[in-house]
Amino acid sequence: MPHNKRRVEVINPLFLLTAKPVVYLVNLSERDYVRKKNKHLPKIAEWIKENAAGDPIIPISVAYEERLSRFETEEESLEEQKKVGADSALPKLVIQMRKSLDLGSFFTTGTDEVRQWTLRNGTKAPGAAGVIHTDFEKTFIQALVYNFSVLKELGDESEVKAKGKVMTKGKDYVVEDGDILLIKAGAAKA
Repeated sequence: MPHNKRRVEVINPLFLLTAKPVVYLVNLSERDYVRKKNKHLPKIAEWIKENAAGDPIIPISVAYEERLSRFETEEESLEEQKKVGADSALPKLVIQMRKSLDLGSFFTTGTDEVRQWTLRNGTKAPGAAGVIHTDFEKTFIQALVYNFSVLKELGDESEVKAKGKVMTKGKDYVVEDGDILLIKAGAAKA
């Protein structure tokens, strides 16, 4: 059941585990994970359906993930996954956890760095600025914004600018998952 902000403010200080989002991870043997078969999995799924309807369940093999982590490069790991016919569960796990926790991402870019920042969905631009540094939230002026999907479509930042896809947004702008932000903030008071 999704919580509104007021409920979250009241419930969070109580540290109630039952009020927290749950993602069920079922650790399988590497053999069962690769075969995509386990005799206990249907019973576990049925229990979750009866007792925690709607909560996601993700089969994973920690042994398999550990073995994949030993490869020197990501390419070698992907080659092994293709060879055995089983993908790593970690990307699916990360996506599901972020969804369950109602998290999104925005990016900042510089000449030598691109950085991903995590925030709660529904956060306004000053709150996103505060994720980077609390002074930026206090002195927020505006943000120049475009979404990664636009960048991907047009190819590079100069094209995004040339096509007029960079938007100037103020304090009420709700940051969207995948936004790329250039934060404009005033000088912090000493």
